[in-house]
Amino acid sequence: MSNPMFPELKVNGVAIPSTVISAEAQNHHAPKGKPGLAWRKAARALTVRQLLLEEAQRRGIAAESEEVGPARRETEEEALIRALLEDAIDVRKPSEEAVHATWAKAPERYRAPPLWEVSHILCACDPGDNEGATIARARADVLLEALHKGARRFSDLAASDSDCGSKANGGALGQLGPGDTVPEFEAILRQLAEGEMSPEPVRTRFGWHIVRMDALAEGQVLPFDVVRPKLAEAMEKAAWTKAAQIFTDGLVANADISGPDIRSL
Repeated sequence: MSNPMFPELKVNGVAIPSTVISAEAQNHHAPKGKPGLAWRKAARALTVRQLLLEEAQRRGIAAESEEVGPARRETEEEALIRALLEDAIDVRKPSEEAVHATWAKAPERYRAPPLWEVSHILCACDPGDNEGATIARARADVLLEALHKGARRFSDLAASDSDCGSKANGGALGQLGPGDTVPEFEAILRQLAEGEMSPEPVRTRFGWHIVRMDALAEGQVLPFDVVRPKLAEAMEKAAWTKAAQIFTDGLVANADISGPDIRSL
């Protein structure tokens, strides 16, 4: 019996079982409390897959499976879909003029990575220990208040109270760049100005940190010749993605689909 919340899906007369859609839904995000949205996204993904396979058959596409990773080869269906898209989508490389025009619109967007010279004080706790995390946060709050009041120098407080090995250097971590630390720590580094301290402790899997930006070197704007190869590649990929979306949207628009509303996604 069909569930009214998850109606039966048919694509050009081919039924796609709700169990298959439910399994696929695990791969799709939906806001909390809206599981039906993930289910509809899964239904659309499986619909597009079915239509691509049908189109490959209609065009008489044949394909050999290729290696896509260590000890991993495409399935027969994956190979057919890849070959179909290669046959159906023809995207030209962007011209030198187009790449330069894109760069020239906002050259300041294309910079070398910044360098951050950072110090911190760590109040360590186990990520799975809620009570320990509460105690560590309270410790960090007390230390931060002492710093705000000017009662102790940052380096002295780090040397006496930090749980990180950097305490031997007054909390100094040296120079860091993007990707050198955990995401939560990097996020605060991107917000701090030179000489500024985090307004409140920052939580990572290591515990609670009080962070100070000792020196900041903003990445320099890169010249066009340096940017050009990667920018051209990004523009070509964006054009291919847009063309693939138009192609699959056309297949969906012309198909006989019954069941969940997938066209509005």
